[in-house]
Amino acid sequence: MIIKRIKLKNIRSYEEAEIEFPQGSVLLSGDIGSGKTSILISVEFALFGLQPGQKGASLLRAGEKEGSVLLEIEVEGKDIIIERILKREKTVSQDYVAITINEEKKETSITELKNIVLSLLNYPSEFTKKTNLLYRFTVYTPQEEMKQIILEDAETRLNTLRHVFGIDKYKRIKENTSIITLKLREEIRSKQGMIFDLEEKKSRKDEKLLALDKLNSQLENLSRDFIVCSEKRKIIEAELEKINEKIEEKKKFENEIDKTNALLAGRKELFSSLLRQEETLDRQVEELKKISFDESEIQKLEKSIQETRKAIETENKNYVDVSSKASSLSLRISELEKLRKSISGIQMCPTCLQDVSAVYKANILNKIDSDISENKSNLSKFIEEKTEKVKELEFMKKKIFEEEARISELKLLKVKLESIKEKTARLEEVKKQKDALQKDFQLLESHIGGLKSLVLELSKYDNIYNNKTKELEEAKKIEKTAEIKFESTKREIELGKKEILEISLEIEKKEETKRKLIYLSELEDWLSSQFLELVSFTEKNVMLRLREEFSKLFNEWFNILVPETFSVRLDEDFTPIIEQQDFELDYSYLSGGERTAIALAYRLALNQTINSLLSKIKTRDLVILDEPTDGFSEQQLDKMRDILSQLKVRQLILVSHESKIESFVENIIKLKKEAGITKKEN
Repeated sequence: MIIKRIKLKNIRSYEEAEIEFPQGSVLLSGDIGSGKTSILISVEFALFGLQPGQKGASLLRAGEKEGSVLLEIEVEGKDIIIERILKREKTVSQDYVAITINEEKKETSITELKNIVLSLLNYPSEFTKKTNLLYRFTVYTPQEEMKQIILEDAETRLNTLRHVFGIDKYKRIKENTSIITLKLREEIRSKQGMIFDLEEKKSRKDEKLLALDKLNSQLENLSRDFIVCSEKRKIIEAELEKINEKIEEKKKFENEIDKTNALLAGRKELFSSLLRQEETLDRQVEELKKISFDESEIQKLEKSIQETRKAIETENKNYVDVSSKASSLSLRISELEKLRKSISGIQMCPTCLQDVSAVYKANILNKIDSDISENKSNLSKFIEEKTEKVKELEFMKKKIFEEEARISELKLLKVKLESIKEKTARLEEVKKQKDALQKDFQLLESHIGGLKSLVLELSKYDNIYNNKTKELEEAKKIEKTAEIKFESTKREIELGKKEILEISLEIEKKEETKRKLIYLSELEDWLSSQFLELVSFTEKNVMLRLREEFSKLFNEWFNILVPETFSVRLDEDFTPIIEQQDFELDYSYLSGGERTAIALAYRLALNQTINSLLSKIKTRDLVILDEPTDGFSEQQLDKMRDILSQLKVRQLILVSHESKIESFVENIIKLKKEAGITKKEN
């Protein structure tokens, strides 16, 4: 990875600035507090975002609502631009992130951008969810942090280096193995509890199998008993069926007797009816013989009715004529009365318009009165004549009614006289039917007698049937009892089989659990003894190799910076051991320059060790040193030239306020702060 440029807006002491970084060695120069370290912090923020515990307010310029960092880098020929924007609301947080790779821009989430950057830098996948420690110890570590790790207690430093080297996995493996073995022991105890009654279950199964054999033997005996009872019941049922046939035969005879009695009763009733018919017919024949009848009387009456009807027609015509004349006279009288009333009120002639005299009016009125009187006299005659006509018509109609009634009587009498032959024939037939019925009486009574004899003979089967029915009921009870015992034993066997199956399944599960228990016990024993020893041995060898390489490099870098009277090495906890003439010196008794030399040598050795161990990471061409010469003497400052020449990286960025360092580097970027704002000097 090579840094090409960074653009800041409202970041710490920067309002707006853009800085380009050339390849080779670059010095960020300026007074203390001029904003040099702010650039390195901004580079780290652009790559990885806010770190755990880092607040956005520590980056965003005081009083500003929004700030941004744009970082352009090159990774294996890819031109990459990373943008992050901070926004102040209730708190300061990242508001926008984006990445452009070879001019193809993509807006992403904060987490996704970090994953993309780690992938581009080819950092191991286990560092995805960690803080950017690998970047801190391979590219950029603030000098104070490097001094701090040296001063940490051995366990903390060792754990930190494990994390940086990526070999803390061995510790995690041991911790996880302890958790697993604990879980395994819990599982073993659980499974031991699950199989504690395995032998008891096996014994119970054997007992159940023995009991099942006894029940099967009992079932065979009960089955035979049930079959015997069933056969006995069937025999009784067959006997009862035959007896029932006899009883049914008796019932048929009884029904036949009832039917014959009913038939006999019907014949007797018919005989009584024939007797009554005979008496009636005898009486009717005798009466008809006494009746006399004259056919000519009917003809005379019919002729008289015809003549009367003709007379009625003539009288009707006369009645209509008289009624018409009477109506005409009534109408004429009404008109004359209206005329008289009209003339009585006239004073002037409507034709000539002359006054009408009283004498003239009286003459006319007298004439009208005379006509009215004459018409009324004639009307009275017509009304009287009309009344006479009505009486005459009523008399003739009555005569016709009486003559028609007489004709009906004569015709009915004629019909009666004509039926005497039929009645005589019917009388003879009735007598014959009476004789036939008397013969039927004898036959039916004889048949009834024979049927009664048969019924009497079959009556003995009633008692036999009752006794057999009781015997059948008793046989059914015995059969039912045998069946219940059989079915009960059968169900008991089925339940026994089911219980044996359940116990067998339990035993099978417990046997499987036992096999798993054996496996888990062996696994727990192997993890607790062999595996942990193997992991510890592997970790020890890896740490030994790292410590040897680290210690060698640490000694080489340190010997460049300090006189040869000092020698340094690392102990098993990676703690620097400083010796002078075979005497071990305490770190706290060293001078400031010597402590800085220890920290810088430790830092450079760590960088080389990690890059050799993790050779595929793509930050090995970049080294950033922040105030690496703090407290150095002039002689030590001169040694920095050798340090820088031996680093052999494509890009080296130094932060220092030492002016002498300027002659050691190829490029210088000078920064100054005026009125709280950092600017780049031209």
